[in-house]
Amino acid sequence: YELTRKDLMVKNLKRYKRDQDKEASSTTFGSRDRKSSHKSVLDFVPVTYTLPADYSLFVEEFRRNPHSLWIMKPSARARGIGIFIITKLSQVKKWQKEKWSVGSSTARDQYVVSRYIDRPLLVGGRKFDLRLYVLVTCYRPLRVYAYRHGFARFCLVKYTTEISELDNLLVHLTNVAVQKHGEEYNARHGGKWNVKNLRLFLEAT
Repeated sequence: YELTRKDLMVKNLKRYKRDQDKEASSTTFGSRDRKSSHKSVLDFVPVTYTLPADYSLFVEEFRRNPHSLWIMKPSARARGIGIFIITKLSQVKKWQKEKWSVGSSTARDQYVVSRYIDRPLLVGGRKFDLRLYVLVTCYRPLRVYAYRHGFARFCLVKYTTEISELDNLLVHLTNVAVQKHGEEYNARHGGKWNVKNLRLFLEAT
């Protein structure tokens, strides 16, 4: 539950990062090497806020980077439902007014907003994500078993950050629930590659 609700996943990632920062700063011997490797491991997580709780922090960050793209996601939904990309603060204000105009928001209504990774790795000009299955049997020490036959899910439409295409979910969201509505969707393979094929492709390029 803590990792499958987006707002709680953000909370846990931030807590994990704080713990790692504390551990790295408390190490004196070889601290430079530890900090550099620690930074490279954790910096893949984009700047993210939970709304409405972090709204003022988000506005402050948005104004520092006014030309960035941001992606809004409901905390407790799946299959790409309710996700949209924003380029202007006015879009958030309008959405906020409609969403929380009466009374305070419930946990069900919470959203996360993240700086959009607008230069992702592409294959054939298309976005993809990885669906990997793991079994965690222990946290301390951490013991994880990874299932070898994960897969990559691809968008049908070639990636672009053109303003006219920001609302086109077939460009930006890899969810099968979204992609299956595209004209070119192939139900046989579902727009997927297994991880082995993806690895072979990356090694070849």
